[in-house]
Parts: sequence; structure tokens; C-alpha cells
Amino acid sequence: MKRRTIGTGLAQLVVSTLGYGCMGLEGVYGAATDREEGVRIIRGAYERGVRMFDTAESYGPFTNETLVGEALAPVRDNVVIATKFGFGINADGTRYGLDSRPEHIRAVTDAMLKRLNVTAIDLLYQHRVDPNVPIEDVAGTVQDLVKEGKVRHFGLSEASAATIRRAHRVYPLTAVQSEYSLWTRDVEHNGVLTTCEELGIGFVPFSPLGAGFLTGTIDASTPIGSKDFRANSPRFAADARATNAALVTLLKRTAESKGATPAQVALAWLLAQKPWIVPIPGTRKLVRLEENLAAASLDLTERDLTEIERAASSIQIQGARLPEAVLKLTNG
Repeated sequence: MKRRTIGTGLAQLVVSTLGYGCMGLEGVYGAATDREEGVRIIRGAYERGVRMFDTAESYGPFTNETLVGEALAPVRDNVVIATKFGFGINADGTRYGLDSRPEHIRAVTDAMLKRLNVTAIDLLYQHRVDPNVPIEDVAGTVQDLVKEGKVRHFGLSEASAATIRRAHRVYPLTAVQSEYSLWTRDVEHNGVLTTCEELGIGFVPFSPLGAGFLTGTIDASTPIGSKDFRANSPRFAADARATNAALVTLLKRTAESKGATPAQVALAWLLAQKPWIVPIPGTRKLVRLEENLAAASLDLTERDLTEIERAASSIQIQGARLPEAVLKLTNG
């Protein structure tokens, strides 16, 4: 797989064109993947060219980092491992909101290093901006961790343009991670993408396939289990899915003309937006992994992109992208 560069100067990091998001292995879509299968899919991603793997202490919590560390141990020096801090999580897994106090960042970084079985974290994100801790203090703490050799690069997740600028002034950001896809385009309008381009910061879209909806395998009648996080997402209510199917129809039409799948078109569209965008789709199936990775070789022409944009502009997506309680944690 080809490579892309995110960040500039000392913050520069070379990664695979597509990364792999590991969150879905922890049961957010229902039953968790067993450890052996999780190792197999992560190693399968590596064998197929993926070199950036995304996890977080909150996935599980804690268990996803251990899984990633085990799966990637044989190839540690050849991959970029990204993880995240920022939630208050007790040892028993119970949570208490957001916590980016400097002393907490230090403590959880040491714990993450042990779970991942690494001497340094390649890319450390603040998972959500803590309104009670100045972002300058967060950036300064990460800067100290970089000097100590525990962290190599710094990132933010779901942060506003203003917060990105404030953090970057203290210590250069390598990447910003937020939701971005053909059905979630907030970062195009809230200044985040513009700020990243101006400052030379890479952008890492999570949920680039709309939590599976843009694959074309989900419709209004598809059952969603009570333990699946999408059961509480307004955008996945049956009536919203029925309305939002128009976007899938658009993707299918383009896919048919390119000999591709809707998922591949959705990912190729993201890759075509900027050369410093690196989506991190996740899956629990090798066949879907291979399908996703093939998107890196799908060429969408200017005409294709114009036609997609024209058609997409007439589709009004129904439903908030996440439950209200989760959206409240987004830094506006």
C-alpha cells in the first residue's frame, strides 16, 4: 500500500494510506471479537499493507490496547500505534467523565505503555477535550512525555479549530481525528479541515463508512441489537435509515460504473479530498478488510468527484450522528 505523510517538521509521520481502527473489536457492534480472532484480523491488516493502527484506553476499557500490543509485537518497529487518553476510567472499568489533568495523563500513559508492551507511543491523542483543563496544559504535558521518550507524536480528537490552534502553539500536532465521511461533513464547515491544512496537520477520519451504513449492507429493516451502539444513534433509527438510503443509492450508482463497491467509493472519496487525510475503517472480517483496502487503488476522476458532490448536495441526511450525551463531549 502507498504511504501518506501527516504532520510537518518534527511532527511529521509517514503512515499507510489507510489505517485500521480497532474499536470495533471490542463489542460496540454487539458481541466482542474473541482474542484469537482479534489478533488474526490485526495481523491480517498488517500483512495487507496497513501500517497505522488506532486504539484507545477506553476501548474495553483497557482490553483493546492489550490486544493490539499482542498482535503487533512481532512487527512493532514497522508500524505506527496510535492510542488515546482523556476519559476518567477507574481500575474496575467504571467511568467518571473526562480527565486530562497533567498528573492523570502521566499515569495513564505509563499504563498504556505497559498494555501495549511498547517503550514509546507513536501517536498519542487527547480523546476528548476536557473543558476543565486548559489545552495548553495538556499540550505541555504531552511535550514533556515526548522529551522523556514515552511519546513520539501528539494529536487531538473531536477538537474545535480554536482548540487545535491553541494546542499547536504549545507543541506541534501531527494529527487531528474526528468523524468524517460523505454523511458526516461537519469538519468541512467548522474550520477544522481548513485549520489542519494551514498548520500542516494531518487529518484522520474515524467512522469513514458511517458506522457501516455506507457499505450498502444496512437498510431500514436491518435489525440492530440492543448492545450495538447504533441502537441509540438517531441516524440509525428506522425512519432515518430509510431517508438516508438515498446516499447509499448514490454510492451504488458510482460503484457500478467503476466496478467497485459502495464502501470502496466512500473511502476513495475521502482519500481524494486531501493528500494528508488517512481514514481508519474498522472491520471484524478479513473479506471486508480486503474490500476496504482496495479503495486505496480506486481512482475517482474529477468528473466522478463532481458528480458525487452534485448528487450528495441534494441529499439531506436525517438524524444526529451520535446520541446527544456523546455529542456533548465534542469540543465545539
